Amino acid sequence: MPLKKLIAASMLMAGLIASPVIHAAPVTVLPDFTQLVEDQGKAVVNIRTVGTVRQMVRELPQGMENDPFSEFFRQFAPPQLREYRTGGMGSGFILSADGYVLTNAHVIADADEMIVTLGDRREFKAKVVGSDARTDVALLKIDAKGLPFVKVGKSEALKVGEWVLAIGSPFGFENSVTAGIVSAKGRHLPDESYVPFIQTDAAVNPGNSGGPLFNLKGEVVGINSQIYSRSGGFMGISFSIPIDVAMTVADELKREGKVSRSRIGVAIQPMSKELAASFGLADAKGVLISSVEKGGPADKAGLKSGDVVLSMNGKPLDSGDDLPRLLSGIRPGSKVELEVWRNRKSLRTSVVTSELQSEDPRTADRAYHGNQGPSAEASMTNQTGLTVQPLAAAQLQKLGVKFGLLVRGVQGPAADAGLQAGDVIVGVSGEELTSIRQLQQAINAVPAGGSLALQVLRQGDSLFVAVKPEKVKP
Repeated sequence: MPLKKLIAASMLMAGLIASPVIHAAPVTVLPDFTQLVEDQGKAVVNIRTVGTVRQMVRELPQGMENDPFSEFFRQFAPPQLREYRTGGMGSGFILSADGYVLTNAHVIADADEMIVTLGDRREFKAKVVGSDARTDVALLKIDAKGLPFVKVGKSEALKVGEWVLAIGSPFGFENSVTAGIVSAKGRHLPDESYVPFIQTDAAVNPGNSGGPLFNLKGEVVGINSQIYSRSGGFMGISFSIPIDVAMTVADELKREGKVSRSRIGVAIQPMSKELAASFGLADAKGVLISSVEKGGPADKAGLKSGDVVLSMNGKPLDSGDDLPRLLSGIRPGSKVELEVWRNRKSLRTSVVTSELQSEDPRTADRAYHGNQGPSAEASMTNQTGLTVQPLAAAQLQKLGVKFGLLVRGVQGPAADAGLQAGDVIVGVSGEELTSIRQLQQAINAVPAGGSLALQVLRQGDSLFVAVKPEKVKP
């Protein structure tokens, strides 16, 4: 050993030189869920359902099942009504000692009989107090007293990254416990306008639906409702209904047996960056009104297609889902104050809401699909790549519009914007369309790099599309 190293080693052993300090990595203590499960797991229940499915079928005569032409002959067999018994399963949790149980509406949909099994293996037949498909919340009642029940928390207080625990009956395995964290809040799913879902990575599978989502305080903060999956099983993304939403619905179901919601009679669409720019808005916020129901509350208040609703009762609307969600919490017949953007200016108006029925009424006529052509010659607006054609009088009457341009072909900017052959252009820049010349003038007025908002009818729906015209070189 070299002399220098030998001396250093000797001095280290003698304590004359301090040994190097080794910093240990901080120890992360994972939460212990055992007490939570012991305290709250007793209030989680399994729900079995039995239902009847009625279906018209064509049955082959006896002995023809193995005939090579059986499928050919089946189409000529007389249809007969057949009934099938079906079963389902899900989860739920007890809200009160007198037997009120909360679950998902889809768990008990079309069920003739519901059996609630408690943690102590007792079974009870349940009655439906009320069910709300729009939020997927159902309230049941079993005839029992002195039951264990959950503590209800506040989902609004949840934070992304917070630990949560799910208890339920995945695939029928009762009282299964899984844990994860809150991945996101306020998730809006397709066709789900009334629920700002909590996204978690707690494992949830078929059978977990309707079960509770707990925070570390042992409080229910959500109802496990859906998963995102390509396989049918858990893939790391699950969604829960916030308990704040669920309890509001449950209270109304208990009080009224149904949920009453407000509507103002408009069809809406999300605001894009391009559409916002075309309306003169700095940010892609607000709710764009694509059509207004004739004679509805919005129509009576003077709202029209192309208006952008920026806030309701002082609450800003950041996305298209915010308006129906806020309206759902207001009693029909109430007056709401709206801030509206129109013609690049802000204005305020009030609307008296009406009640939202089980199905939204459709007042708009079906759009023309292009299977019979009008008599006028087609015209090309070449900055947008649109080939358009004025509608004939009979087609205008069918659609209920004074003037419209049928889209016969799309390419370039029009195709990039998502316009389709068969669309009918009825508005431009928030104004009702009256001529091809008006459309061409609006296109010519768009600054370089700007966009133009076109209102179109497509298969009965009205929507806005932002097109970026190409400037024609001289």
